[in-house]
Formats: sequence, C-alpha cells, structure tokens
Amino acid sequence: MSDADRNALIYVVDDDADLGGAVARLLRRQKYSAEPFVSPEQLLTAYAGAPAACIITDVMMGELDGFSFAERVRSLDPAVAIIFMTAWPTTANAVDAIRRYGGLEYLEKPIDQARLLAAVAEGVAWSAKKRFQAEKLSRLTRRERQVFALLIRGLSTKAIAAELGLSPKTIEDHRARINLKTGATGLAQLIALADGWEPPKE
Repeated sequence: MSDADRNALIYVVDDDADLGGAVARLLRRQKYSAEPFVSPEQLLTAYAGAPAACIITDVMMGELDGFSFAERVRSLDPAVAIIFMTAWPTTANAVDAIRRYGGLEYLEKPIDQARLLAAVAEGVAWSAKKRFQAEKLSRLTRRERQVFALLIRGLSTKAIAAELGLSPKTIEDHRARINLKTGATGLAQLIALADGWEPPKE
C-alpha cells in the first residue's frame, strides 16, 4: 500500500457512536485518515468540503437509511467507494447493496476486521482509479468525448468520420488531441482508461 493510499480519507457513519469510533480507530492504526459520524445528515452537510476515498456506513439508521444515504452521496461524488455494514443482514439487502447502490462490500456486525480492512484497501484503490479517470477525461471537449466513445468501441477513423459527419482528417486531429490530453500512447491505453466509463448524455 502506498503512502497516498494509507493517508486516504475514510468516513464511518453509524448511529452507534461507540462502534463508529472503534472502526475509525482501527483504520487510523492502519494509517488511514478516518473520521466517525453519528448521522448521515451530518456527513452530507460537511461532505462537499472534504470528499473521501471511502465511506463505511451502517444500513439501519434513523430517518435516512444507509441505502438512501448512498444515493445522496453518489449524486455528490460518483468516485467515492461505499461499504455497507449491518447487524441485520439479508440476502436481498446484500444484492441491493452491491448491484443497486454500488457498494463494494456488505459486512455483517460484529465486523470481521480482516474483511473490513481488505474492503477498505479495495475501495481506496477503486476510488483513486475513478478520480484519475475523471480528471483525465474532464480535459476533453464535447466533440473529443464523442470521438473517444467511438474509438473505445473499436470503430476506425473512417467509420467515426461517417458517424459524426466529419472528415477523416478532422477525426485524426481529434485522436491526436485525445492522446495528448490523456497521456495515452495508443488505443489499448484509451480502452484501459475508459474501463467503467459511461459517456455523458449530451
């Protein structure tokens, strides 16, 4: 684990202050920057000023449960990893946690420390990759994103030109700028950069 990963900011949300504090202390011992919150509303108020690499959240809380909280957080920050924990696990909730709410892990209380730490390490790496991807692709213009989306689908320069109603020379110019802005040296690197990327609706 790199120093950057170890210093990653992790939030723990649980209305049981003792448990949330204990999880945060465990993470601090692993050299993460961890902060506990007793309510999701409290974290949402503060989140924009200090986005995290990973959030560990209880499922059963007060007015705003862990799944609804995850949806709110995702609207603020698509690149934060989310780990759910609960004292009342169900198969249906586990499936929802992963598929619908984008959770990386669904942990049963009392928490297995090794499993938690493995999930956090995975979450921090996932978040770093998503933020790197977003930063690189944010440099592209609207037209460059259109060309990029077609490139990673495997279309040739001529096919992209026909699709967008442009000349092949213009597409080659766009490809050159895409490579320059993203630092990619070929199509394979562009495809790797696009892993999990969804073209914006424009």
